[in-house]
Amino acid sequence: MTTNNNLKSDDILKKIFQLQTDYTSLLKLDRYPEKQDERISVLCTAIIHETIELQRLTSWKWWKKPSPLDLDLAKEELIDIWHFIVQASLELGLTPEDILSEYERKNQINRQREATGY
Repeated sequence: MTTNNNLKSDDILKKIFQLQTDYTSLLKLDRYPEKQDERISVLCTAIIHETIELQRLTSWKWWKKPSPLDLDLAKEELIDIWHFIVQASLELGLTPEDILSEYERKNQINRQREATGY
């Protein structure tokens, strides 16, 4: 697979969505739930577990001797999380444009909350 560094920033998320769609079309999905809410649930579970895998790479156990973070492995785990987040976005019918819009909306709410001492 080649990386296209010439993509415009607004095309990057579209490319990620297309890659996920293409990848999903290759999968044997006989065990993937049929109901939307069940698909979202299993994707949430996958996100949680991938997040734990990423956390395990950190020195979060204050009672143990710290170890250096393996950045390459951390990036790989983060991308695993992205795969499941993108798939959940597709399951919810979100487009890259929808994600930007929702992000901006929620960002504004978070800024307002911060400004009012939430």
